[in-house]
Amino acid sequence: MRKNPKVLLVEDDESLAASLQRALEVTGYSVQMAERVEQGLASAEQEDFDVVVTDLQMPGQSGLELIEILHTTNPHLPVILMTAHHTAGAAIAATKLGAYEYLLKPFGTAELLSLIDKAVTTRRLMSEPVEVGEATTAEDAIVGESRAMVEVYKAIGLVAARPVSVLIRGETGTGKELVARYLYQHGERADRALVVVNCPAIPENLLESELFGHEAGAFTGATARRLGRFEQANQGTIFLDEIGDISPSTQVKLLRVLQDKVVQRVGGKEDIQVDVRVIAATHRDLERAVDEGQFRGDLYYRLNDAVIRLPALRERKEDIPGLVNFFLKKHAAELGAIGSTLDPATEKHLQEQTWPGNVRELRNAVRKALLLAHGRAIDLAIIQKVLDETKIYRRVPARTGPTSSGADEPLASYVSELLDGAERGERQDVAAALTEWAERQVYGQAILLAEGDQTKAGKWLGVSRPTMREKLSRYNLRPATGQVREEQSK
Repeated sequence: MRKNPKVLLVEDDESLAASLQRALEVTGYSVQMAERVEQGLASAEQEDFDVVVTDLQMPGQSGLELIEILHTTNPHLPVILMTAHHTAGAAIAATKLGAYEYLLKPFGTAELLSLIDKAVTTRRLMSEPVEVGEATTAEDAIVGESRAMVEVYKAIGLVAARPVSVLIRGETGTGKELVARYLYQHGERADRALVVVNCPAIPENLLESELFGHEAGAFTGATARRLGRFEQANQGTIFLDEIGDISPSTQVKLLRVLQDKVVQRVGGKEDIQVDVRVIAATHRDLERAVDEGQFRGDLYYRLNDAVIRLPALRERKEDIPGLVNFFLKKHAAELGAIGSTLDPATEKHLQEQTWPGNVRELRNAVRKALLLAHGRAIDLAIIQKVLDETKIYRRVPARTGPTSSGADEPLASYVSELLDGAERGERQDVAAALTEWAERQVYGQAILLAEGDQTKAGKWLGVSRPTMREKLSRYNLRPATGQVREEQSK
């Protein structure tokens, strides 16, 4: 994706258009203005835009007609529709035509900017091809020639073009999103929408609304009907990242979508038919989660039509030289470090590392080394400096208690995961997520060691019993064992 994404803004209100243009340009977008749909279409014929923002009602052709015409030639181009005249019919029509989002006026500039950021990311996921196999000059590739990766490629080839749900499994940083993108790009629905949902990035109380939509008045703040991600993905593909982290109530509704191909909006009674291919990913041990009552067995088997397991980097160290070479080529120009290479001794040293953060951690190490090298050869001293800095963070004990992710990983890896999500525009709550994670560990371990005695655990932590009770309830911890409470759906 280009450094300054290009936005086509189609709006006949001069004051609003000028205000939005200023806000977008300050944020780093390149903006092309149009007052009418006809002008917007002419601009789209001459230039390649990353996202289109258009008003619904304008003189001449409408925003709906703009979407329909644009998507005949460029179905992956996200279009955000703005309107002050909300009708349920218009929202549904816009979604059926492939609108990325439907925004009611008046709206906050920050809300629009957030939507545009997400739309640009979505277009990148749909449009930038993912290659597999040898290290290439492609922007994104699943790199590796080891026996373990050959098995991955065979699994990908087997299911990519078949109409089955796919569950991608592997530790954090192994490349699950790349595999999901490849499956989408080589599937039968590559000409339709890809909707990406990072489940842990959405607060639990909002996830059901995000996935299934809501009716006006369904809850405080629901001033208008909102179509959920499944409706937006109708006839296309939805990628549910970290599916293992969703709540029991959301699991029930997701199971119904997979079984009956219908969704019901929050606060609504109407069954809405959807035809969506589901690709999910998780780094959790779902079998264990099912045994412990944290994940529904029937949902697990529904997601399990086909499984692709990604090996950890420590299980395929022979692929590290190819990965390093790929990252050097990918990031050298971006970081102004063209010409940087690795000598054999440095390459061997990288192969000897354990890489708990997997391919993502290796990529970050190469990026840091490129910055330090300034275009010179990357020697052992530079690599060791990068690794030493990483080890400082790894001294923090690994996660061991009942976590939302259910994995034992170094804190540094988790921080890297969160920050990568923030960099991609998928989350803006890194500090809050880390705080929640830390509290979940502390309270879970305390009640476990206190054998369920809330007073004792609270005394150790220096908090009152009501506070202890509130935290246990918030994080769904069972006082008797400190484990996540099994909740049966009614």
